[in-house]
Amino acid sequence: MVSTMKKALVTLAVAATISSSASAFVPGTSSAVKSFTGSVNTKNSLKHMPVASSLNSSTDLALSASGGAAEVEEPKGGGLAETLQVGTYFALWYLFNIGYNIYNKKALNILAFPWTIATIQMATGIAYFAPLWLLGLRKAPKLSGSDLKTLFPIALCHTGVHVGAVIALGAGAVSFAHIVKASEPVVTCALNALLLGQILPLPVYATLLPIIGGVAIASMKELSFTVLALASAMLSNVSSAARGVLSKKTMSGKQIGENLDAQNLYAVLTAMSTAILIPIALALEGTGLFSSVKSLVAAGDYTMKSIASLLALGGATYYAYNEVAFLALGKVNPVTHAVGNTIKRVVIIVASVVAFKTPMSTGSIIGSSIAIAGTLLYSLAMNATKK
Repeated sequence: MVSTMKKALVTLAVAATISSSASAFVPGTSSAVKSFTGSVNTKNSLKHMPVASSLNSSTDLALSASGGAAEVEEPKGGGLAETLQVGTYFALWYLFNIGYNIYNKKALNILAFPWTIATIQMATGIAYFAPLWLLGLRKAPKLSGSDLKTLFPIALCHTGVHVGAVIALGAGAVSFAHIVKASEPVVTCALNALLLGQILPLPVYATLLPIIGGVAIASMKELSFTVLALASAMLSNVSSAARGVLSKKTMSGKQIGENLDAQNLYAVLTAMSTAILIPIALALEGTGLFSSVKSLVAAGDYTMKSIASLLALGGATYYAYNEVAFLALGKVNPVTHAVGNTIKRVVIIVASVVAFKTPMSTGSIIGSSIAIAGTLLYSLAMNATKK
């Protein structure tokens, strides 16, 4: 029965991905399409920023904190070429995300140094955007000391999001970490109500019930359950929700530096998080990772090149999937975004189960399916409140 349900999840992922992509490109939806790649008028756009949006990824943070996006007129034409372009973006978004989770888990399986690995992954992004700034291929942001002070609390939360996820992946199965991550909307609603006083319509809160119930069922039936994995994944959820709340409280109505569009904001937070992580990783884990690498190489289990490649690919795919997500999400309407993000989680869970041959009980599969369906309903309900 378990294998049958796994096949059903795969079929659901493929079918939903195809259907969501097709609906996104139908003429007439262009009014809902936003561009995230150009420069954003942060001051004006922040005034219209939704207060209780769900921040399910670092990409969502950048889009929210920079005011979402500027409304622009959708280019006319497109047709098949446009469909293929966006389909490619979504395929790369999923591919890099799957790659990151697999490379990350493989590295954590042989090197029990999550803080150091998280630091390396975060720092890898600098090797991508720094040359773009230096060569003038992307306008470099100009920030004052006051701007950096404003962004610092957000960078702390950004750090918590990544570290929590990395520790969770190391402490348990990839699939379980993503099941727990699906409960992020619950934390987001709670913090928005407590800190921003934002009360949402009843239908939105009703969608949280299947999320809570699904995660509870999956946790009780999870074969690889550990308290550390659960706590770390929830730390990532809380950090992500807090990051969104802080970005709204501290950046709303403010002009933050120059050239700070969504992609540059994510790059700046990456650099700041790297600076935060380095001393913490050294304090908690020292240089133990490098000693462990030498031991693995000396034992003949791995080569220095294979371990370095594993760490580098983990960092590269981490930054790449966020970068590609800007291109993908900037081409589709919010409903397709919600469906795509939900299916992405299903695809990652299925891919990790296949890659690591992780056993999932029937209860875990049922619970995860309920929770993920709840996140989709939540996203759709949130989009409905904004109309």
